[in-house]
Amino acid sequence: MMRSEETAAGSASVASAIRRSLGRRLGSAWRSLANMSSAIGFLTFLVGGAAVLCSPSSREEAEHILSAGGSPRQCDARPDRPQTSSTGGGKIIDMLKRAYVDFYHARFGSATASPSIGENPIVQGRTEMKVAPSTHRAAAAGAMLMTASLLLAACAGGGPGKPNEDGGAADPDAGMVFGITADVAQTLPWKTTSEQSFQVLSQIYSPLLSTDKDSVIIGNLADLPEISDDNLTYTFTLKEGLKFSDGSALDSEDVKYTYDLIMNPESAASSSSFFASVESIEAPSPTSVVITLKHPDASFLSGINGVNTGIVPSDVDIETLQTTPIGSGPYKWAKRVANESITLERNDDFFLGTPGVAELEFRIIPESQAMVSALKTEQVDVAIFDNPVTAKTAASNATKTEEVGSLQYHVLQMRAASPVLADVNKRLAIQCAISRQEVIDSAALGAGEVTGPITAPEFRSDVTAQPCPDQDLDKAKEYLKKAGTPDGFDLTIITSQGLYSTAVDEAQTVQAQLALVGIKVKVETLDSSAYVDRWLEGDFDAAIAANGGGTDPHTGYARYFTSTGSFNNVAGYSSPELDALFAEGIATTDKVERKAVYTELSGYLVDKAVWAWLFTPKKFIVLNTGVNDYEARIDASLAGLWKANVSK
Repeated sequence: MMRSEETAAGSASVASAIRRSLGRRLGSAWRSLANMSSAIGFLTFLVGGAAVLCSPSSREEAEHILSAGGSPRQCDARPDRPQTSSTGGGKIIDMLKRAYVDFYHARFGSATASPSIGENPIVQGRTEMKVAPSTHRAAAAGAMLMTASLLLAACAGGGPGKPNEDGGAADPDAGMVFGITADVAQTLPWKTTSEQSFQVLSQIYSPLLSTDKDSVIIGNLADLPEISDDNLTYTFTLKEGLKFSDGSALDSEDVKYTYDLIMNPESAASSSSFFASVESIEAPSPTSVVITLKHPDASFLSGINGVNTGIVPSDVDIETLQTTPIGSGPYKWAKRVANESITLERNDDFFLGTPGVAELEFRIIPESQAMVSALKTEQVDVAIFDNPVTAKTAASNATKTEEVGSLQYHVLQMRAASPVLADVNKRLAIQCAISRQEVIDSAALGAGEVTGPITAPEFRSDVTAQPCPDQDLDKAKEYLKKAGTPDGFDLTIITSQGLYSTAVDEAQTVQAQLALVGIKVKVETLDSSAYVDRWLEGDFDAAIAANGGGTDPHTGYARYFTSTGSFNNVAGYSSPELDALFAEGIATTDKVERKAVYTELSGYLVDKAVWAWLFTPKKFIVLNTGVNDYEARIDASLAGLWKANVSK
């Protein structure tokens, strides 16, 4: 390589490193700048950007500037140091403006127009958000600080976000920022229901078993069990030397304690239905767990391989776990800033190996375009989108995108226990008035597939096997007449703002469709926390929801539709016929026999219009190119996130 090429490559590499470093620090810089004036913020920009404007021509100079804390240095006019031309200055100003807009969106959302540099958003009246004027001034200062990274990339000869072409080796001391759309709703694994809680707690807690990238059940804390000939006794052997993140030993007593806790009705565990077949749990030795069932249960192992059954220490009280989770996963809880971020640190005692990054931050950015801006400015390394257009907007030469399928299903939950929906004909009218494909096209922009109740690949429902496979307004009106409400009725549907991006659009699309047959829908949009609370309490008539699927129908639905299910109050429907079908479905391990049972069960659910199943979504994982060894899984599961690392 020629000397000039080496210099250019070195400068680009340093530019990329500095750009990533500044991007990493922007979040903390924001918090510091929030209490500063714009003048101080601008001085900070000058300090951080001095290295850029001086255009250092060697790796050593750039590293010296960084090691000096970014202090301004005098730029001597030397023949080997190119000076900024008027054209270059114009490009810098353009990037300054773009960076300001990106940062403004990242902090305040893009629903409102961003002000020009120097404008006060409060004075201009361009945002309804209740943010103090000092915060808005800090946004401008923070934006200028952020542009230092963009300017340095430009001076190195590449545009903003240009990836490090040599890939680079994994940096064991690097951090990773993962963007999520809402704060965690729960911190106790057995109570977890929201997607964001699953994402965070999956990095802290380990279940007894797990799944591989193909959703096949594998050993985890324990090897796959020995199962008795009568399929009633499961003997698990724990791995040697297991530890919790606080350094204490994890043994069979912790497993027994966790499972007993889940089965205790007072714990109100969302995963209690997974243990409905359990007769007893014993811990005959520190590494041995013996579980005896009341009757054969073909679904049992699929219920103990997720976050909801993550093992907790038996000697730590629940109140402590609520504020400081302690598990045996790849990362350990460090700190939480409500509605802003959750920071985890590497668990050096993780039993599967060394996690890829030293620090994992889940940064909360509710608005999708703000998430896009955060990706583009490298404030965030990874984000998951369910909107293909937004994901495409986030794509650049500094990112890569992975598309994955899903067993999750989006659904209009209708509570038959609610007086307004007690009549099956009303529910059937709703089912027939809905065009599932239109919901996909309108709300999810085509990123989904029409679904029936069961999404598990081996037992998947026939999407045409229901009273109205396609929208049928005439049939919907017939059902309304049978219900004694030929002119329709009033219905309130709750939906969430923040849990996932398509929720409000789905509710509004359904609202418009039901209006065609006279059903007048009021859409009640709730923030993520309020929605989860109302949902868990069954305090609604109907709800737009995105529920987790799975590889076994029993695990996914017994908790909703059996009379003793942990979420039966949420579902609002049960019957002796369903109880019998669920019992029959787990009585045999023969897949052909089970398929026949679940086909009948699926037919029952749609014929009674228990809910109106809409679609399974597609997920789009957008990563900065510096992120390596990320394992893209179905449902965008983070079970393999611990393997991911960030390049130097």
